[in-house]
Amino acid sequence: MNRLIIRKVAVLGAGVMGAQIAAHCANADVPVILFDLPAKEGEASAIAAKALAAMNKLDPAPFAAKDRVQYVEAANYGSDLGRLAECDLVIEAIAEKMEWKLDLYAKVAPHLKPDVVFATNTSGLSITALSAGMPVERRARFCGIHFFNPPRYMPLVELIPTADTDAGVLDGLEAWLVTRLGKSIVRARDTPSFVANRVGVFSILAVLYHTQRLGLAFDEVDLLTGPRIGRPKSATFRTADVVGLDTLVHVLGAMHATLGEGGGGDQRDPWAAHFTTPAWLQALVAKGALGQKTKCGIYRKQGRQIQVLDLHLQDYRDSGGEVFPDVEDILKLKSPAEKFAQLAAHPHPQAQFLWSIFRDVFHYCAVHLGDIADNARDIDLAMRWGFGWAQGPFETWQAAGWKEVAAMIREDIDHGRAMAAVPLPAWVFEREGVHAPAGSYSAAEDALKRRAALPVYQRQLYPDRVLGEAPDDRGETLWENAGVRLWRRADQDARIGIVSIISKMHAIGDEVMDGMLEAIARAEAELDGLVIWQPPPFAVGANLQQVSEACRAGQFDLLERMVARFQHTAMAIKHAQVPVVAAVQGMALGGGCEFAMHAAHRVFALESYVGLVEAGVGLIPAGGGSKEFALQAHALAQRAAGGDVFPYIQTAFQTIAMATVAKSALEAVQLGFGRAGDDVVFNAHEILHAAIRRARAMAESAWRPPLINPQVSVAGRNGIATCEMLLLNMAEGGFISAHDYRVAKAAATALCGGEVDTNSRVSEQWILDVERAQFVELLKTEKTQQRIAHMLETGKPLRN
Repeated sequence: MNRLIIRKVAVLGAGVMGAQIAAHCANADVPVILFDLPAKEGEASAIAAKALAAMNKLDPAPFAAKDRVQYVEAANYGSDLGRLAECDLVIEAIAEKMEWKLDLYAKVAPHLKPDVVFATNTSGLSITALSAGMPVERRARFCGIHFFNPPRYMPLVELIPTADTDAGVLDGLEAWLVTRLGKSIVRARDTPSFVANRVGVFSILAVLYHTQRLGLAFDEVDLLTGPRIGRPKSATFRTADVVGLDTLVHVLGAMHATLGEGGGGDQRDPWAAHFTTPAWLQALVAKGALGQKTKCGIYRKQGRQIQVLDLHLQDYRDSGGEVFPDVEDILKLKSPAEKFAQLAAHPHPQAQFLWSIFRDVFHYCAVHLGDIADNARDIDLAMRWGFGWAQGPFETWQAAGWKEVAAMIREDIDHGRAMAAVPLPAWVFEREGVHAPAGSYSAAEDALKRRAALPVYQRQLYPDRVLGEAPDDRGETLWENAGVRLWRRADQDARIGIVSIISKMHAIGDEVMDGMLEAIARAEAELDGLVIWQPPPFAVGANLQQVSEACRAGQFDLLERMVARFQHTAMAIKHAQVPVVAAVQGMALGGGCEFAMHAAHRVFALESYVGLVEAGVGLIPAGGGSKEFALQAHALAQRAAGGDVFPYIQTAFQTIAMATVAKSALEAVQLGFGRAGDDVVFNAHEILHAAIRRARAMAESAWRPPLINPQVSVAGRNGIATCEMLLLNMAEGGFISAHDYRVAKAAATALCGGEVDTNSRVSEQWILDVERAQFVELLKTEKTQQRIAHMLETGKPLRN
């Protein structure tokens, strides 16, 4: 297969989706031209330029670092269409109107380069009908590409070919999306709403129907349809507010037009009677209550109180509600089979609601599997990746007992309790489930289908698996204790070890430090390199429980020895005689950040949230983090005129004092938690593969650990005094408390090398000693102990 090379992308349409797709391409170092209509006055490309400016205000941020915006150029259809010839991939992302899209295709087609790939971003329009708007010779390189919002964060992209789409083009585009943009791909058929929205929107319709049927309140339903059943915290109605009630009405209308009673023909869905918008929802949209963007929808905020619409009162009331105790107990059951049996049997409306919404989604997916998806795995993964479900519908059904649940569904259909009278397909009763080690069931082919065999997926050593699929290779354990496991994968490189932290939340306590030191010693004796990797989070920092217990017992000598051991472990990572590569994904905070900073190299997943957050619990970095920033300042000062260290210390001081957390791997490098040469991998499933390869390359190039620097220039007393001036201004303005001041001064003292003359030369060990001494002194204070206790109790920082 020839690799698809994409040097530049054009995005047509600077709306919410188009602009954010452009931003994510720029995140991946792909330059973008963002097109929209010419402005009626002023700069011709002002519409696209305004969309770019607006993204800087969005949270979560579309750009992984603020400087990424410079790689997106604003353009317009009036004067800039000639620039389309520069682009290898064109993504059309204008409004969901067939006639608008076809009109745009006619305008842009003459300006496209011959081998361009043209993809339409649509959530449900017919790709075949859209393809007809392109010249015949271009249809082989035309397909549908459905990003989910927000494109940077949502993993799912649905790829939809037509009968004319070249298979090699589709394979190349899939490989590019997977590795370059970090996406998870489902190949969808050209059916209305494709896979994820077809099932996801029906699941919303089921919730709407059963909410009204059983007389439940919106906030009550949100309590039931969130994390308790493996769905996102925003549940159903809060999610509707976030997405926009007008958007939801549009989606429901589109589904009704194509599949409902208005659709007619072969596409009419057996559930067509339910593809309507409730009157209460139409009324909200009609009066402009569109959800979060208008600050009023199903929910609204009155002062500090969240209120919810109550249909019985025809007004808003304070949000609250509770889960019925019996139902709460049922949801806590570990056996899925027992859980579903008890929900179906219990008379309480909440139990009946939960059984009903699961039953009807199971029913819907079984009936439509052969129409909308290649296999059951695609539906399950689409719902995980596109809607944030912990398990897909078929996984949930299979876990609960396939035949038993099928019998329960059939009984409800026979007694008119299901949303549609259509029977379950015969294949349902001929099987024990849809997922097996040999593959996942395809209703269209009546066979088990294996995963896609594209070479790009060989980089994913631990892809998302569905329940019942063949288990992953967990490798050969070389050694382990209660804190870490040292192991290897012979199929990758048996001479590169992997050390995984296995403590709760990967917190770093005595057992982790002991294990890490042993793993390094064994790697030095028996292996060529070592990778630190575990599923996210990478590590949440020191084991605060151990620290808190020692504080309460007054064991400060023990704590000092613990911190010294932490420093020793970090230095062992840095100066190991084999390269140690940190494969970072998710949170790498406090001591986890310090472990990564000391590694010979870092392979970051793009969505890595890295920071030295010790100030939040009244402490400073003492596992070598302050020392590493002092070394960075020294190195930068040596290359600057005058050799002044402090300008480079000042930025680090603000980062540590404010407990700044990088919101992406790109920001982590910019803040100094990583280095310019580190790898940033966009698909998190590829980081272990990349880290093993990086460790092997370093070993093959005769990598050597850095020498311990005995002569580090530090900012000393003048640096500390300058930091204090900044703190005084903040304290006088009421921005920080007296204890914040004390903590920040301790950070400044460590970063500046202690109370020594400015530009003194000290050793690395000297700086380690200073940061350890400052750390232990802070531990002795009542306010730091209060902050630690509060964090352990609530998970939130205390301002005291």
